[in-house]
Amino acid sequence: MQQLKNYDEAFGKFFDRLVAAGINKSNTLFVFTVEEGDHFVGSQPTPADCDGVNTPCTYSLVGEVNGNLTGLLATQQGITTSFTVHADMAPTIYLTGNPSRTDAVTRDFGRALGQLTAVNPYTGQTDNLSAALADPVGMKALHMVTADPQRTPTLVMFAHPDYFLFTGAANCTSPCLTVPTTPPTSTFAWNHGGIQPEIATTWLGMVGPGVRHRGDDDTWADHTDTRPTMLTLVGLQDTYDHDGRVLIDQLHRWAVPKTLRAHRETLRRLGEVYKQLNAPFGQFGMDTLAISTRALKSGSANDDSTYTALENTLNALTHQRDALAEQMRSMLEEAAFGAQAIEEAQARKLIFKAEKLLHQVHRAAQP
Repeated sequence: MQQLKNYDEAFGKFFDRLVAAGINKSNTLFVFTVEEGDHFVGSQPTPADCDGVNTPCTYSLVGEVNGNLTGLLATQQGITTSFTVHADMAPTIYLTGNPSRTDAVTRDFGRALGQLTAVNPYTGQTDNLSAALADPVGMKALHMVTADPQRTPTLVMFAHPDYFLFTGAANCTSPCLTVPTTPPTSTFAWNHGGIQPEIATTWLGMVGPGVRHRGDDDTWADHTDTRPTMLTLVGLQDTYDHDGRVLIDQLHRWAVPKTLRAHRETLRRLGEVYKQLNAPFGQFGMDTLAISTRALKSGSANDDSTYTALENTLNALTHQRDALAEQMRSMLEEAAFGAQAIEEAQARKLIFKAEKLLHQVHRAAQP
């Protein structure tokens, strides 16, 4: 709470200096956002009715649970395959030798990841350590595959939010799980990098000329929408192709070009369904991740037919999404920066196709 107070005072002084220089919300656009949210890892606070502001909270234990992924795989699943990992709550895993996703060693490793468990020191409950799993097929649906094949992991494990996973000895002679300590020894009370709502849900604040004062707003948006919205407000454009769209509902009509005022309701619907189709945390992304997880956990060394069928489904769905999203992206970009209003009939057709595809992937995601 003291840290928050220090931030508040520092920002206050910063804005006072800006006002003294003639810079304020009547003539300047201010945009505030965050990279991601965090998951607090700690024991239940005392007293039970504490709020951290009026009544301080005390915790007996605080800190993420550190897990030796190498040791857990060896002792629980008999997997001793050599690998490197970018340690995280959502560790990216690179198997030595870069085997293909269908190689037996990769499939055994993926199935083992899906079976790992740990006894949570905070709850005493046995947790499944994997909240979700993806190989390059699932990663492609989430836009996690870059142009550099050396950067593409063999697997990604989205873990339970209380855990931070790394490589270590292939045994648990030293504990495979390092439990948190009494504050203030442990400083890692906040874990991030996963798919949980408190991590994935963030906020964007804007104030300045052209921005409507709407208070709290639950519009579904993500970071890619910030740049085109800012450029529209300040009247600039460049050759960058955006993956986001202008947040027209948050702006005054006079602050956007005519092409963003034409067919406004259809344009708004196009933007909304586009985000659900293309954003990693949209419906398509989360449903395909569910399919990916089921695929990687499925089968056995003697029968991988379920994995093959689900991965083929994922590939087909992603191919359809990519083709459809590209058309929608182009239409939104042209309306924002190309002086070309959307074509109403074509936009409605794209919306219909997108909604149909979202329905299709949601059905496929059901167990």
